[in-house]
Amino acid sequence: MIHQPCLPRAASDAVPTTSEPPFREGLMTLSPARVPATGVRRLTTTLYGYAFLDDLVLLYPVYALLFADTGLPLWQISSLFALWSLTAVVLEVPSGAWADTVSRRRLLWIGPLLTAAGFTLWVTVPSYGAFALGFVLWGAGGALGSGSLEALVYDELERLGATERYARVMGRTRAARLLATVAAMGLAGPVLALGGYTAVGAASVVACLLAAATATRLPEHRVPDEKGSTRWSATLRAGLAEARGDRTVRGALLLVPAVTAVWSALDEYVSLLIRDLGVADATVPYLVLLVWTMVTLGSLCAGPAERLGTRGLAALIAGSALALAVGAGVRTPAGIALVGLAFAGFQLAEVLADVRLQHRIEDARRATVTSVASLGTELVTLAVFGVYTLLGASLAHSTVFVILSVPYLVTALVLGLRDRA
Repeated sequence: MIHQPCLPRAASDAVPTTSEPPFREGLMTLSPARVPATGVRRLTTTLYGYAFLDDLVLLYPVYALLFADTGLPLWQISSLFALWSLTAVVLEVPSGAWADTVSRRRLLWIGPLLTAAGFTLWVTVPSYGAFALGFVLWGAGGALGSGSLEALVYDELERLGATERYARVMGRTRAARLLATVAAMGLAGPVLALGGYTAVGAASVVACLLAAATATRLPEHRVPDEKGSTRWSATLRAGLAEARGDRTVRGALLLVPAVTAVWSALDEYVSLLIRDLGVADATVPYLVLLVWTMVTLGSLCAGPAERLGTRGLAALIAGSALALAVGAGVRTPAGIALVGLAFAGFQLAEVLADVRLQHRIEDARRATVTSVASLGTELVTLAVFGVYTLLGASLAHSTVFVILSVPYLVTALVLGLRDRA
């Protein structure tokens, strides 16, 4: 589901205060007072529609059942998930460099088509091989969009002189994705009852095709490099060099996995945490829905929260970590509301971390560096899965959640110390 580095950022930095129109790399951007409203509206309307359709995948809550009902043993199902993650890890950064040399909009409509092809294989020829190829296609489609979307949106807002709206826009984009996921959860059951996995798969394919069609309507005024095919490797090297050599970029880049990876991994275990409370199985989905409703609300607070600055961001992360520890530790349904509040805080911090990074990246390498941040998140998330598996072998889910709140307290402490320095 980024801006400045881990240096102090005043609230006034979020909105330009000079009356002179700023220049960047020879391109004059309009002052906020003269932002073309129709241009921003066209971008955001199309963006929110694309994000919603891209995550309106009815297969989400039932694909594990499809694999099991096809006869796959647990080790094969686990290997499919590993293949999915491995595909994302391998393609994340190369696809980001590609997005910096060709049309980003093109990659955004190709991605859903690859995913649609994978889902089609799943329901037409259900087998281990088809599932594996489908996950490779899904992972590739996701990699094409990761980095490309953030770069396109930031560059278009910069062209319109509206980069101060980036946090608000991306927060609402993530909220649209979350709403789509919730809708998919609600629709999957009835559709499965009416038409089985074929109907659920067909609905998912239609959503992907609609997402691809919507992506073609995204505005893109950046002119792709005509020699992109020959300059891809140079762009990749330059992007990696920027991530490695620029201290401000490096600090902002490391913040992304620090605030994203742990809670993204814990999300997969929320239903198990809830079931351990002793509630009826029929109650579990409602409490999960409560958590994700709060996460969605957290995304919508991104615009105003950008004024928090570094110290405020550190306080947000620390407060969310405490809410996670207390909510999981009390082992009651009311505690799940605190877990939802914590996840909302982490989601908000994730958006703000993205805002901080985008403000520090050079336009020509924006997608590449963003993809490096996404790669870091993927790798740390995989590590968290491993840690959770080891801890969960002997500890209750609630205890593991409490332990994994500690990294967030460390992140908040580091941010606070850097802000004071």
